[in-house]
Amino acid sequence: MAAVSLLSTHALSRNYGGLQAVKNVSLDISQGEVRALIGPNGAGKTTLVSMLCGRIPATSGQVVFEGRDVTTLPAHRRIALGMAYTFQITSVFAELSVSENVELAVQRHIAERQKITAQVDRTLERVGLGRMADRTAGDLAYGHQRLLEIAMGLGQTPKLLILDEPTQGLSDSEIEDFVALIRSVSEKSTVLLIEHNINVVMALADKITVLNFGEIIAEGTPGEIRANEAVQTAYLGG
Repeated sequence: MAAVSLLSTHALSRNYGGLQAVKNVSLDISQGEVRALIGPNGAGKTTLVSMLCGRIPATSGQVVFEGRDVTTLPAHRRIALGMAYTFQITSVFAELSVSENVELAVQRHIAERQKITAQVDRTLERVGLGRMADRTAGDLAYGHQRLLEIAMGLGQTPKLLILDEPTQGLSDSEIEDFVALIRSVSEKSTVLLIEHNINVVMALADKITVLNFGEIIAEGTPGEIRANEAVQTAYLGG
């Protein structure tokens, strides 16, 4: 059976004055896939996903989600369609409790109070923060704040979960737990992962897209990317 496309871009570009941060990027992500987006610092990864989720407008090109052109839709409309995005820098509400942070995300999609509470509890348990539900988010260690932000995304039951450097600040044991979590998440949601930890990428990704200077220089399975000389030169070291 042919893979069903969930998200695609066509010649997507973003310019900042004379700088072209993303250049004519065309990609296609299938439903149920874990796609990794890698590349050196400054390659345009965060700019690209910011256009995908509507945080910044594209200069040119097209974004299609579930067959619908969403290129000009604002971020909140894309969230309502089933996209969830976690930021490279944590963006939790520091003054609220852990559970209140997740509740804010959940109530976008669920109206009934009892169902909201149940979803919040399930989500926090899923990421290992259940025992911290009543703690103030700003008091959490950085790694736990990263997990809380992931919980805020998962609480929306997204069709597409976009994670920007999710293992940054996590300990080795937390990274192991994260890998197990994403494997579980991918059973129901498509995942787009920006990640510098190449071991995490190789463990999780079905397919990898490599950016350099705003352009796709390679795309393939983990094995194909490891063997790609252009990727070794630009990113993996070789």
